[in-house]
Amino acid sequence: MHAVIRTYTGAGAPQLFDILESRKSDVQSTLQKVSGIVSYTLLRTGDGGVSITVCTDKTGADESLRVARDWIKNNASGINASPPKVTEGTVIVQFAEQAAIH
Repeated sequence: MHAVIRTYTGAGAPQLFDILESRKSDVQSTLQKVSGIVSYTLLRTGDGGVSITVCTDKTGADESLRVARDWIKNNASGINASPPKVTEGTVIVQFAEQAAIH
Protein backbone atom coordinates (compact mmCIF):
# COMPACT_ATOMS: atom_id res chain seq x y z
CA MET A 1 0.00 0.00 0.00
CA HIS A 2 1.01 3.61 -0.57
CA ALA A 3 -0.08 6.75 1.31
CA VAL A 4 -0.12 10.44 0.46
CA ILE A 5 -0.44 13.20 3.04
CA ARG A 6 -1.26 16.69 1.79
CA THR A 7 -0.75 19.49 4.33
CA TYR A 8 -2.46 22.79 3.54
CA THR A 9 -1.30 25.88 5.43
CA GLY A 10 -0.91 29.56 4.73
CA ALA A 11 -3.04 31.91 2.74
CA GLY A 12 -6.42 30.46 1.82
CA ALA A 13 -5.99 27.13 3.64
CA PRO A 14 -8.72 27.72 6.28
CA GLN A 15 -11.11 28.88 3.56
CA LEU A 16 -10.28 25.82 1.46
CA PHE A 17 -11.22 23.57 4.36
CA ASP A 18 -14.46 25.50 4.83
CA ILE A 19 -15.31 24.64 1.21
CA LEU A 20 -14.18 21.02 1.60
CA GLU A 21 -16.35 20.65 4.69
CA SER A 22 -19.41 22.22 3.08
CA ARG A 23 -18.97 19.95 0.01
CA LYS A 24 -17.81 16.81 1.81
CA SER A 25 -20.26 14.48 0.03
CA ASP A 26 -18.96 15.73 -3.35
CA VAL A 27 -15.36 15.31 -2.16
CA GLN A 28 -16.14 11.78 -1.00
CA SER A 29 -17.84 10.73 -4.22
CA THR A 30 -14.98 12.21 -6.26
CA LEU A 31 -12.20 10.48 -4.30
CA GLN A 32 -14.06 7.16 -4.14
CA LYS A 33 -13.53 6.90 -7.91
CA VAL A 34 -9.74 6.67 -7.48
CA SER A 35 -8.54 3.24 -8.51
CA GLY A 36 -7.35 1.21 -5.53
CA ILE A 37 -8.34 3.69 -2.83
CA VAL A 38 -8.36 2.12 0.63
CA SER A 39 -9.15 5.17 2.77
CA TYR A 40 -9.39 8.95 2.64
CA THR A 41 -9.41 11.29 5.62
CA LEU A 42 -9.70 15.07 5.88
CA LEU A 43 -8.86 16.81 9.13
CA ARG A 44 -8.91 20.46 10.04
CA THR A 45 -5.95 21.99 11.84
CA GLY A 46 -5.50 25.40 13.43
CA ASP A 47 -3.98 26.87 10.28
CA GLY A 48 -5.64 24.85 7.51
CA GLY A 49 -5.88 21.10 7.25
CA VAL A 50 -4.51 17.77 6.15
CA SER A 51 -5.73 15.05 3.82
CA ILE A 52 -4.54 11.47 4.14
CA THR A 53 -5.07 9.03 1.29
CA VAL A 54 -4.16 5.35 1.40
CA CYS A 55 -4.23 3.34 -1.83
CA THR A 56 -3.29 -0.18 -2.78
CA ASP A 57 -0.34 1.11 -4.82
CA LYS A 58 1.58 4.22 -5.88
CA THR A 59 -0.42 4.48 -9.11
CA GLY A 60 -3.62 5.04 -7.11
CA ALA A 61 -1.87 7.48 -4.80
CA ASP A 62 -0.62 9.46 -7.81
CA GLU A 63 -4.14 9.47 -9.24
CA SER A 64 -5.48 10.78 -5.91
CA LEU A 65 -3.06 13.72 -6.14
CA ARG A 66 -4.33 14.55 -9.63
CA VAL A 67 -7.99 14.15 -8.65
CA ALA A 68 -7.57 16.35 -5.55
CA ARG A 69 -5.72 19.03 -7.54
CA ASP A 70 -8.41 19.02 -10.22
CA TRP A 71 -11.24 19.17 -7.65
CA ILE A 72 -9.67 22.21 -5.98
CA LYS A 73 -9.04 23.86 -9.35
CA ASN A 74 -12.67 23.33 -10.39
CA ASN A 75 -14.34 24.09 -7.05
CA ALA A 76 -12.11 26.35 -4.97
CA SER A 77 -9.67 28.15 -7.25
CA GLY A 78 -11.11 31.54 -6.30
CA ILE A 79 -9.56 31.44 -2.84
CA ASN A 80 -6.00 31.08 -4.17
CA ALA A 81 -4.88 28.63 -1.50
CA SER A 82 -1.20 27.83 -1.43
CA PRO A 83 -0.29 24.39 -2.87
CA PRO A 84 -0.02 21.69 -0.21
CA LYS A 85 3.14 20.15 1.15
CA VAL A 86 3.00 16.57 -0.12
CA THR A 87 4.48 13.66 1.83
CA GLU A 88 4.15 10.13 0.51
CA GLY A 89 5.51 6.67 1.05
CA THR A 90 4.94 2.98 1.45
CA VAL A 91 2.57 1.99 4.25
CA ILE A 92 4.22 -0.16 6.90
CA VAL A 93 1.20 -0.75 9.17
CA GLN A 94 -2.42 0.21 8.67
CA PHE A 95 -5.56 -0.93 10.44
CA ALA A 96 -8.96 0.46 11.31
CA GLU A 97 -11.63 -0.66 13.71
CA GLN A 98 -14.68 -0.98 11.46
CA ALA A 99 -17.14 0.31 14.07
CA ALA A 100 -15.06 3.47 14.56
CA ILE A 101 -15.02 4.62 10.91
CA HIS A 102 -17.57 7.34 10.10
